[in-house]
Amino acid sequence: MRARTFAAAAIVAVTALALSAPFVRSYTRAAALIVRMAGLEAAAGGALAWEREPITADDTRVPTRHGEVRARLWVPGRIRRAVVLVAGVNALGIDEPRLYSLANELAGVGVAVLTPELPDLQHYEVTPRTTDIIEDTALWLAAQPRLARGGTVGLVGISFAGGLSVVAAGRPALRDRAAFVFSFGGHSSFPRVLRFLCSGQEPEPPAPGGPAAPVGWRHRRPHDYGVVIVLLGGADRVVPADQVEPLRAAILTFLRASHYELIDLRRAAETFAEARRLAEALPEPARTFMRQVNARDVEGLGRTLLPLLDQAPRSAALSPDESPPPSCPVYILHGTDDNVTPAVESLWLARYLQGRTKVRTLLSRVITHAELNTRRDWREIRDLVDFFAALLRE
Repeated sequence: MRARTFAAAAIVAVTALALSAPFVRSYTRAAALIVRMAGLEAAAGGALAWEREPITADDTRVPTRHGEVRARLWVPGRIRRAVVLVAGVNALGIDEPRLYSLANELAGVGVAVLTPELPDLQHYEVTPRTTDIIEDTALWLAAQPRLARGGTVGLVGISFAGGLSVVAAGRPALRDRAAFVFSFGGHSSFPRVLRFLCSGQEPEPPAPGGPAAPVGWRHRRPHDYGVVIVLLGGADRVVPADQVEPLRAAILTFLRASHYELIDLRRAAETFAEARRLAEALPEPARTFMRQVNARDVEGLGRTLLPLLDQAPRSAALSPDESPPPSCPVYILHGTDDNVTPAVESLWLARYLQGRTKVRTLLSRVITHAELNTRRDWREIRDLVDFFAALLRE
C-alpha cells in the first residue's frame, strides 16, 4: 500500500511541476489517465478528479472491405482527438475488461475512442485481413466530422495489434489521415516474434549507427501463451486429421482459462481443470501435445513447432519492418520484461523508422505485457506521464 501511495503522490508531484511549463493540460490529462489506469484515485486524494469528461458509450457497426464489424464508440463531452483502439490476440474482443477500461479512461481525458472487433485476432489468428480492418475502421472514423478533428485520427494498437497499426498507418489511404500511431507492446517483425515464442531466441538490441538488421541473438524464456497459440494454428500439421478439432477445442479451453486468470481466479481454476480432463480424453499424439500445453512445456512444444515456421507464408501486411513507414509520428511503449513480445522488438521498430518519421520510444519497468504495474519508483512514473503528455498533444 505504501508503494501505491508513493506512486500516486509522485504523479501528483509531477503534475504540480508541470503547471509552470507549456502544455499544462497535456500533463494533467496524462497524470489523470495514469492515476485511473492504475486504480490510484483514492491514493491520489482526488487531486485530478476534475480531469474527467462525461462519457457516452454505444455499440455500432462499421463497414470494412471484409464486411461490417461490431464496434464500440466512446464519446466524451468535449472531444480533443479521435482514435481507433485495437487489442491484440484475445477471445473477448472489445469486451475484454482491460481494453474496456483503457477506452473508458482515454475518453475521460477527451479522446473519442472507436474499438472495432477484429474477428481473426479473437480466433487467435494474426492475418493480413486484420490490418485491412484496422485501416478501414480508421478511415471510417476519420470521415466522421463530429469526432475527427481535421479529418485525422490516431491509431492505438496493443500487443500484436501495435505492429499491425503501424503497418496500416503507412498505407497510402491513411498517410494523410493518421495523426499518430501508438504501438503498445507491439512488434517490428512478425516472423521473428513467432521464432522467439518457439525458441526463446530474441535479437540483440540495435547499436547506434550499426547494421539495420540483427546480427546477434540472446536467449530468454518466452511466455507459454504464445507457443500455445502457435500450436493452435499448426494443429493440422502435427496430428492426424481426425484429431485436429478435438485438440483445438482443448487448446481453446486452456487459452480461455488463461484469460480468466486476469479477472476471475476461481473460474480460471475450473477451466484449467477442464483442459486437463479434455487432454486425457484425447488419443495419441494429441494427448501428448495437450499434456505439454497444460504443463506449460514451452521447450517441448517449441521443438516440435519451430520447423513449421519456415513453411508458413510470409506477408508484409504483418510486419512493420517489411512495410512502408507511416509519415505521422510514431509512439512506442514497451515493458522491459515482456516475455510475450520482447521489448527489443520495439527498439528494432524504432531503428527501422528512424530518419523516416518522428519516433518516440519508452521502455519501462512500469509496464508488463501491455499492462500497468505501479510498484516501481517515481522516476518511471514521471517518464510515463511525460510520454502520455506528448501523445495527448498530437
